[in-house]
Amino acid sequence: MTIMITHIFLQNYWWFIVSLLGSFLVFLMFVQGGQTFLFSLAKNEMQRTMIVNTLGRKWEFTFTTLVTFGGAFFASFPLFYSTSFGGAYWVWMAILFSFILQAVAYEYRSKPSNVYGKKTFDFFLLLNGSLGPFLIGVAVATFFTGSKFSLNQMNQVKWETQWHGIEALLNIKNLALGLAVLFLVRINGLLYIINTVEEENVVASAHKKLTFNIIPFLLFFLFFIIMLLVSSGFAADRVTGVVSMESLKYLHNLLRMPVVLIFFLSGVLVVLFGISIAVFKKSSKGIWFTGPGTILTVLSLFLTAGYNGTAFYPSIFNLQNSLTIRNASSSQFTLKTMTIVSFFIPIVIAYIWYTWKSISNKKINEDEMKSDGHVY
Repeated sequence: MTIMITHIFLQNYWWFIVSLLGSFLVFLMFVQGGQTFLFSLAKNEMQRTMIVNTLGRKWEFTFTTLVTFGGAFFASFPLFYSTSFGGAYWVWMAILFSFILQAVAYEYRSKPSNVYGKKTFDFFLLLNGSLGPFLIGVAVATFFTGSKFSLNQMNQVKWETQWHGIEALLNIKNLALGLAVLFLVRINGLLYIINTVEEENVVASAHKKLTFNIIPFLLFFLFFIIMLLVSSGFAADRVTGVVSMESLKYLHNLLRMPVVLIFFLSGVLVVLFGISIAVFKKSSKGIWFTGPGTILTVLSLFLTAGYNGTAFYPSIFNLQNSLTIRNASSSQFTLKTMTIVSFFIPIVIAYIWYTWKSISNKKINEDEMKSDGHVY
């Protein structure tokens, strides 16, 4: 018996895979969030070294997920990749540059030949932690707000502003999501430090800083979600592919996709629960709730942007040049071949989990920093 796998099924499948990778990336950016506290959380060099090392043991997971996310997006939806990277290249260059700074900082911070001093590389980590998550949030927000580009018959992109992506910073909804992502990863970073560092002063200081990050996160996140649900969206006709504006489009998407709505509400509630037990019960387990909650929430936003006949990368210059998972995807043969490879993903996830547990089987403390042969 032959099972027919349609092109439409493969397009939906790969949008889900890309969305899942993107949601894992946002969670793993707790490393970036923790890096923003190197100067404010640590009171001496030893405390800073402990923070750097508890984060440094996970930075490669984040970097690898970023590369995998980008590679999966490129292979499955190449027209998005060529349009966004070919037009809004200043935003993407800034993001990639910040991650390069991170890699350099972790590798050379404690090297004997470091002539610039540890604080120079700590500043690089601070820059990556602040700039990377914020700009990624701004870039993702354009999935809902749109960008000014046009495509010719050969699908060559022309960016209709001279700023090539920087103009996204002028949209208040883009800024709101960028800041919401930044404060979310800062919260996750604090919770991860609380869970993995065995130093009373660092943990106590991290608990104090939680409140000052929770309030702006809630304000920016709620502002973005409310504006998203009450605004018009970019609807794509399933038969003709014609793109038009639809009132309350993203609210309709959630209501017509109850599973996605459940993902979203569950994710938000789990994040709030993780934050609550950390603030009110001084629990060190908050990250084990905010982590899955972050994944569910971000996943639901990606699915809302691409499913139910929606243009996931809209053009506000020419609506009919907007990208959907139908017109931006690879061929059926390419997606089918990639799908076979994707069956190995559970094995990779199991390996990552095993590696994660092996690295995290002991909390970071001062004695380990003095005796460990490999210190960032």
